[in-house]
Amino acid sequence: MTVEHEFILGGQKSGKSRRAEQRAIDWLSASPDTHRAVFIATAQAHDDEMQERIVRHQADRTGRVPAMRTVEEPVELARAVVTQSTPQTLVVVDCLTLWLTNLLMPLRTEAARPVTRTPSAHITMLLIALREARGPVVLVGNEIGLGVIPLGRETRAFVDALGRLNQDVAAACGRVTLMAAGLPLSLKAPA
Repeated sequence: MTVEHEFILGGQKSGKSRRAEQRAIDWLSASPDTHRAVFIATAQAHDDEMQERIVRHQADRTGRVPAMRTVEEPVELARAVVTQSTPQTLVVVDCLTLWLTNLLMPLRTEAARPVTRTPSAHITMLLIALREARGPVVLVGNEIGLGVIPLGRETRAFVDALGRLNQDVAAACGRVTLMAAGLPLSLKAPA
């Protein structure tokens, strides 16, 4: 049996997370007695506004998908996917863009978790984890490369790295959906 993964990408507030939540709702509804859903959150609250945003997202998500459990993992995403994946569990990862930010631009504070491997090693491990996942995985990420070329070497390097990550994850998933204005556009679907 082939496990189907989906990569949902789009701009900010395009409906990506809502679509991933709907996938979880559909999964849980298909077999309420046996199916489970786990949300792996990659965001870190480094300021008051981000803390408020995380709390709001948690409350909204709990209201929409109360049966979905949340695990916070800002760095060791591959390990979290492997640990949470079972044939009866849908894993939702939100979001790859913040995860890549955590790898490439870790904040140097006492509360920040150190990045122990190179970003490319983490990405390779995530791709392996997707191949080894025993249940479906839905990944959410931003498409930020549609605008002008950004000023600043670090910003251009991040946009390039995210573009490569998006391509690698899209290749590893059987379904890829681009979201715009809350509407899905199928970029890749199973034959």
